[in-house]
Amino acid sequence: MDKKDAGEFKKRLVDLRTKISDEIRQIGGGTLKQSQRDASGDLSAYTFHMADVASDSFERERSWDRASVEQKVLFSIDDALKKIDDGIYGQCEGCEKKINKERLKAIPYAKFCRSCKEGFEKSNKTI
Repeated sequence: MDKKDAGEFKKRLVDLRTKISDEIRQIGGGTLKQSQRDASGDLSAYTFHMADVASDSFERERSWDRASVEQKVLFSIDDALKKIDDGIYGQCEGCEKKINKERLKAIPYAKFCRSCKEGFEKSNKTI
């Protein structure tokens, strides 16, 4: 990959990293930092209704799941940025061939070419 393309992908990756980091901060500053009482909006000293507790717990779990997925994407972006610095960005980790630029435009942190990714997904399907 030439330096111009690598620079463009690096900018896209840095911008995407900033956006995702902000989203994780928002998730962490919202649902995950609130106590059960704060989340329900109940200021009384009475116990919580079971349905309210379940709804709040569901929302917290969903927020944790989303933050976890976003964190994995951040790790992939950091890995892609390191590959740019090392001069190996855009190389498939499976077959070591070049990853198509169109794929990198869609998923700039892609680790595998399309055929390796499809093969990997087929081999990991459960029946």
